[in-house]
Amino acid sequence: MKRFYKEVAVEEAEGGFRVALDGRPIRTQGGTAQIVSTRALAEAMADEWRAQADAIDPQTFVLRDLADYAIDHVARDPAASVARLLPYAETDTLCYRADPDEPLYRRQQKLWEPLLQAAEARHRVRLERASGVVHRAQPAETLARLRKVLETLDPFELAALETLISLAASLTIGLLALEPGASPEALFAAANCEQDWQAEQWGWDMQAEDGRRLRLEAFRQATAFARLAREG
Repeated sequence: MKRFYKEVAVEEAEGGFRVALDGRPIRTQGGTAQIVSTRALAEAMADEWRAQADAIDPQTFVLRDLADYAIDHVARDPAASVARLLPYAETDTLCYRADPDEPLYRRQQKLWEPLLQAAEARHRVRLERASGVVHRAQPAETLARLRKVLETLDPFELAALETLISLAASLTIGLLALEPGASPEALFAAANCEQDWQAEQWGWDMQAEDGRRLRLEAFRQATAFARLAREG
């Protein structure tokens, strides 16, 4: 699609801020008014439009697509989003370690245990750890508490969290990424501990490396989206 606009602006709107192209407010892909919670997020979304050349590249609208998903889907049924996210607590990557006599176990302990302990302290829960692939159920009170944590998040945070958790296969990592000052690079590296370990042992594959870079960039963008949605 050719670029069809000249001016990109951010306007105040009822309930927040919106992007306008040549004075015309943008709507979501679902046809809803695209109003976001903060000027910081609206400006970042406007920058996506400003950065377009003569031909528009749809793949460069990461923040816009997350905003549309938050407005068109999550905001209409937040409970469904919570229901999609909570099961990750039962299969959280950080809770499943190698056998204690394996070298990988020591790296997992070093990278994962501080993160789990931080999440436990932050959300006042207890997470069960296990070695091997045998499932270990999390305490009912832990799941109930994590559900309440998820239910306090707004649609923009939940939308970001769906991306973060799916990339990390970890509810713990996703929630930590929402914290102020979180390092997406460090959290993504922790989530990819096993894959990186295997690559170190057997060699790096170019295709796998490309995939890792794309996932890391998506993780960074989702973290930034959540941060921008909170900034005044």
